[in-house]
Amino acid sequence: MKKTKEEGKMIQKKITLLGTIVLCVAICLAGCGKEKEQPEESAPPQLEIEPIEPEAEAPEEPVVEEEPEEEEPESLVIEERVEKDGKIQSYLTGQWTDVAQAKRRPIAVMIPNNAPALPQYGLSRAGIIYEAPVEGRITRLMGVFENFDDLDRIGPVRSSRDYYVYQAMGYEAVYCNWGLAVPYVEELINRPEVYNVSAAVVGIHNPADEAYGRHKRPGYATEFTGYLFIDGLFKAVDRLGYDWEYDDAYVPPFLFAADNVRADYADNEDAAYVYPGGKSSNNSGGYGAYHPYFEYHEDDQLYYRYQDGKKQIDELTGDQLTVSNVVFQYCHGEVRDDHDYLAFGVHGEGEAIVFTNGKAIKGTWKRLDGDFTPAKFYDEAGEEIVFNQGSTWICNIWDEYGEFVEYGQE
Repeated sequence: MKKTKEEGKMIQKKITLLGTIVLCVAICLAGCGKEKEQPEESAPPQLEIEPIEPEAEAPEEPVVEEEPEEEEPESLVIEERVEKDGKIQSYLTGQWTDVAQAKRRPIAVMIPNNAPALPQYGLSRAGIIYEAPVEGRITRLMGVFENFDDLDRIGPVRSSRDYYVYQAMGYEAVYCNWGLAVPYVEELINRPEVYNVSAAVVGIHNPADEAYGRHKRPGYATEFTGYLFIDGLFKAVDRLGYDWEYDDAYVPPFLFAADNVRADYADNEDAAYVYPGGKSSNNSGGYGAYHPYFEYHEDDQLYYRYQDGKKQIDELTGDQLTVSNVVFQYCHGEVRDDHDYLAFGVHGEGEAIVFTNGKAIKGTWKRLDGDFTPAKFYDEAGEEIVFNQGSTWICNIWDEYGEFVEYGQE
């Protein structure tokens, strides 16, 4: 059968395709018969390092300094006593004192202050000194001591008056005296709650002879040669069964500035010189007899005591008597009898001036809670006055003679 032209072309294409396929298969078979060629080593790729554009620094935020937290300010006053290294703050002075002494009742010793009795022995050791008028219109002292263990004696010692007994009771003190104004003191001083260590005289029911004796003072009257001897004092207290510990309800007498704090009262009146009886008046209010006064020294912040135009000296040290604070406590007074025995009201309240740091703080004193609390001192705003640490001299001023009081810069 005769093929057409188109059929011939189709056959031709198939033959061509088949030949191409055969040729490709042959080439592949030929390649498989050759050894495997090692690939050419290629050069290590070059590491292209692109420069890193620095990141734009974020603008610094302003540093806000945190304000330090406000610390609680330390107290400017001694609010509560604390023990530290065997010491504790004294009730009498606010200063660090051996615990054994500061936790023990003080002693209150009657000491003469008239010229024929001077100088006194050991008075500079007193934490508080009371001065008040007595008959004859002179003054007598009562030293309140807690630092006396190493002394052999204190004195000379003189007789008691009831207003001194009441003052001593306010400190829960052991009251030491040689003699008494019998009509006005006997009943009070022999009460069981009064810890009296008294020489053997009329009116004393339980005398303590072991605590007292004479000390040679050539040229002095016998009445100014009697002394309290410390060894005998301790024996007498033991024999009489007195308790040396303060009562749990004891009230401290003063509010003291804390350590390294000065109660300066900068805006108050100046008081560099303080005269309880005036500069030159011979008034009969007690302080007119020997014209005592105090002079403030800025360098050591102490008041120096003068009397009768001379420095008042402690025979123990040979040094002038000094204190940190002086107080004028105005009291109602009256004459009791023809012997000129005096009475002073030391309970209740009245005017007062406290002198410290060369300044005067006017105010009041109050003693409203009985015999066994001391007088407390307040400024004109009714706030308790802050005393500087150290000893204090309290002058009971007969209010009738208060007009003679003077103080100022000179």
